Amino acid sequence: MSAKQFGDYIIRVDSIGKTFDNGVVALKNFSTNIRRSEVVVLIGPSGSGKSTFLRCLNGLEEIDTGSIIVDGILLDDNKKNRLEIRKEVGMVFQHFNLFPHLSVLKNITLAQMLVRKKSKGEAEDEAMQLLQKVNIAEKANVFPSQLSGGQQQRVAIARALAMKPKVMMFDEATSALDPEMIGEVLEVMKNLANEGMTMVVVTHEMGFAKEVSDWVIFMEDGMKVEEGTADHFFSDPKMDRTKLFLSQIL
Repeated sequence: MSAKQFGDYIIRVDSIGKTFDNGVVALKNFSTNIRRSEVVVLIGPSGSGKSTFLRCLNGLEEIDTGSIIVDGILLDDNKKNRLEIRKEVGMVFQHFNLFPHLSVLKNITLAQMLVRKKSKGEAEDEAMQLLQKVNIAEKANVFPSQLSGGQQQRVAIARALAMKPKVMMFDEATSALDPEMIGEVLEVMKNLANEGMTMVVVTHEMGFAKEVSDWVIFMEDGMKVEEGTADHFFSDPKMDRTKLFLSQIL
């Protein structure tokens, strides 16, 4: 990944904190900066704050302290700012969240027409191009219940891409899939990374992290334990906690 050209910082996160109403501290003084076209992978044990961080990045969760700036827009209480950021950030969740009563094609065209104000024809053209991109064009007119989990997740990725996001976030996008379906979703994610999409990925797929990531962040208890390039992180980690974690999963 060393030959990849990065742009300026598209995401700036400064000392954010998040505590839930039940008293659980999800993030503590967490900071990071992410460049355009960079693939950042977040790893760590369950409950370490990885998914909460993603949800804070696109405004699904409010932060208590610190600041987040996405493509020059401050993510604050300003409703217009929050809506603007959500337009620029695509999110793919562990569960596919497709509309069950709509066909695959309509799942992908709906937001294009409502939010991006595209005509039906434009939206359908874009949807078909994206379905070809994720190798599922032949399923355009079926319903989500007729698809495998891997196919549904590829539709979810196509739906997110249809909004022309500047950043794509993946929250354990393969963890709900059967093992034989994981590869087809990871392949789509690898292709996006190779095309220069800025990506923030929470995953337990260490092979993907090794192969595709430009930067790896290891989190525990809502804090950053260690970070570095994939080469450094997997071959020469510095912190004992990182070494222990990697020894248990590799």
